[in-house]
Amino acid sequence: MTVQTSGLHHVTAIAGAPQRNIDFYVTGLGLRLVKRTVNFDDPGTYHLYYGDDSGRPGSLLTFFPWAGIRSGRTGAGQSTTTAFSVPAGSLGWWKAHFAALGVESAVTGRSSHEERLSLRDPDGLQLDLVASSTVDPRNPWDSASVPAEFAVRGQHSSVLTVADPAKTVQVLTADLGMHVISETDGRIRVGAGDGAAGNLVDVLADPAGEPGLTAGGTVHHVAFRVPDRATQADWRELLVDRGYGVTAILDRDYFTSIYFREPGGVLFEIATDTPGFDIDEPLLELGRSLKLPPWLEPSREAIENSVAPVTVPAENNPGLAEAAALAAAAAHE
Repeated sequence: MTVQTSGLHHVTAIAGAPQRNIDFYVTGLGLRLVKRTVNFDDPGTYHLYYGDDSGRPGSLLTFFPWAGIRSGRTGAGQSTTTAFSVPAGSLGWWKAHFAALGVESAVTGRSSHEERLSLRDPDGLQLDLVASSTVDPRNPWDSASVPAEFAVRGQHSSVLTVADPAKTVQVLTADLGMHVISETDGRIRVGAGDGAAGNLVDVLADPAGEPGLTAGGTVHHVAFRVPDRATQADWRELLVDRGYGVTAILDRDYFTSIYFREPGGVLFEIATDTPGFDIDEPLLELGRSLKLPPWLEPSREAIENSVAPVTVPAENNPGLAEAAALAAAAAHE
C-alpha cells in the first residue's frame, strides 16, 4: 500500500548573492522570509526559506545562495519551472510591477481556465505566476510591496522535464500516491488529493534534450508533503523495498526529510509538515535573525563570520515596526 502525499512541501533552488535573492523574493515576489539559517551540510552558506506568513508547507521556496556561483543549465532531469498561484485577473498588475523593477515578464500560456506569466529571477531561475479560474482559498502574505488582492497564495505546481515521462509519472502515481489529471500538448499533469493549486506536478518529455546542469539559477530538488515522522519512516521502508536508494531520515530542524532520485533524474524529497518554523522564534520575528540548529550553536561566531552580512527588508516583520512605534509613542507620553 502506497502512502499518499498531500501535495508539494517546498522547492529548493540555487542562487548567487544572498542580498539580491532576499530583495527579489521579499519586495519583488512579495513572499516572506520565514527562516534565515544555514545549509546544514555546508554551514558556510545560508539556507533561506520564503513563504506565506508562517511558512506553511506548500507555500515554500528555499535557496542555497553561493555568491559568485556559475550559472547552471536547465534541461532533462530537472524541475525546470516553479509556478506560484495568484488570483484571477491579477497578471496585468504583476506585469506592471515587474516592469517597474526592471524584470521582463510575458504571458506564455492562456486557456479557458488558466493564464501564465513567465519571468526569471536575478539568477535566471524560471518562475511562472498562474492565475486560475478556480479560486485558491489559501491566505496570502500581505506585504508592503504586493497587496493581498494580488499576492501569491502559495505554490501552484512544479514542471519536471525528463527524457521518459512514463517512468516519472509511474513514480508519482505508484510510489507517491498521486493521480493523472490530464494530458495536453505533451504535458502530463499529475495531482495529489483534489488536484488543487499546490498539489500539482506537470511532467514534460524531452527525449533528445541536453541534461540539465545544477548550479546557479536551477532547482536542486522538489519536496513532497508527509504529515509526520512516523508516516515518513513507513514510507521510507516502502521505497527501499521497491528498490530506491533512499537516504536516512535527516533532521532539518523545521521538518525531517528523506531523499531519493526518480528514474528521470529529478531529486525528490519527502518532508514532514511538522514541527514548523516558529519553534525557535516568534511568528512576528520570522526571518529576522540567523537561526542555527543546536549542534551548530557552538560554531556560531565562526559561521556568522563566514556568511555574507545581509539586511532583511522592514516589510518582512511589520509587527515589529508597529510595536516599536507604539513603544516610542508611549515613551513620549
